[in-house]
Amino acid sequence: MCNCTSCSSTEATDYSLDQGRRKFMLDSLAAGGLAASLGMSGLARANAPAEANPVVKIGYLPITDATALLVAHANGYFEEEGLKVEAPTLIRGWSPLVEGFAAGRFNLVHLLKPIPLWMRYNNQFPVKIMAWAHTSGSAVVVGRRSQAKDFGDLGGSQVAVPYWYSVHNVLLQKALKQAGLKPVIKDQGATLAADEVNLLILPPPEMPPALAAGQIDAFTVAEPFNAAGELLAGGRMLRFTGDIWQNHPCCVICMNEQMVNQNPEWTQKAMNALVRAEAYAQANKESVAEMLSRDGKGYLPMPAKVVVRAMTHYGTEHYDDGMAIRHGAWSNGRIDFAPYPYPSATRFLVDAMRDTLVSGDNTFLGDLDADFVASDLVDDRFVKQALGKYPTAHVPGGNPDSLWDREEVFSL
Repeated sequence: MCNCTSCSSTEATDYSLDQGRRKFMLDSLAAGGLAASLGMSGLARANAPAEANPVVKIGYLPITDATALLVAHANGYFEEEGLKVEAPTLIRGWSPLVEGFAAGRFNLVHLLKPIPLWMRYNNQFPVKIMAWAHTSGSAVVVGRRSQAKDFGDLGGSQVAVPYWYSVHNVLLQKALKQAGLKPVIKDQGATLAADEVNLLILPPPEMPPALAAGQIDAFTVAEPFNAAGELLAGGRMLRFTGDIWQNHPCCVICMNEQMVNQNPEWTQKAMNALVRAEAYAQANKESVAEMLSRDGKGYLPMPAKVVVRAMTHYGTEHYDDGMAIRHGAWSNGRIDFAPYPYPSATRFLVDAMRDTLVSGDNTFLGDLDADFVASDLVDDRFVKQALGKYPTAHVPGGNPDSLWDREEVFSL
């Protein structure tokens, strides 16, 4: 029995392309199309009176990035903290999830890390990053006909990303540029130069079928859609992003700043549950994957074999071609669960986003100070306290003498 709402277990196996659905891109949101909605409904909601002991209302996409939220619900951690919680609501695109969060339909969500940065500084929405939802957990997958062995072989390709404001887009473009290629945004089917890579937006569930149909040459996205690309769409792993930016953030756990300020006790209890969930997920990846799958409690509409692969299938013993994993000595898995939001990673991302091509106006990035964003966008008070209760939730292989600071490692 599925414990989430808005979930259909049959959708994941229907790999026929619905052309109308496939053309529903998220460009309008990334380009600022939601600005009016954020300003009208979101900010109005932000200024509403505080609720007394609000019910936890979770919105999530069907990706492993949501694991902490889903495990905390499945294992009853919110209730054990004395909180009431609704069944999590599955949302199939970043645009409706952001809209639901802005309107107050959800008070606890996971978002691609660049999204709250865009919301706060481009649209003045009072979002706060409270913790990381996970580390690593993404990859670049190429189609069965591709001969690519490195990023430099992707010239002339069509590559899908889940969102312009995503770590996937940022890392992909950095890798392409270092390989001597030029990211562009053109109509699909437009003529490309040999050194150009055309980027387009596709919602994660649409990427494997598009790859299987040969409508794109590659994609970069969160799990379990990379595993689905391998198992269900004839795809091949080109590179894990966690093997490029060590233990990098991707999705982050977000709340409304006003709710945090008006409900600090509630916020701490929620963070306790989530940090506990990350510690549990890190120690029990296979069983958690089975539980999340459609063969378990149905939070994710993918079969267990796909979700288990997405969480556990990693290492040079599995990828021994010297391409997908080039830093086998790094202390990361295919996906890991560690909530602390290192300020150094936020600074790195802000600087990288300035050089990332997106559709729409991103001039707001030009005036942003990375140090200011690291302290203003992120509220780590509650996650630090929760890590005191659940210290095993610190990043795997981290330095015990430097729990709150690290040096970012980026290497192709």
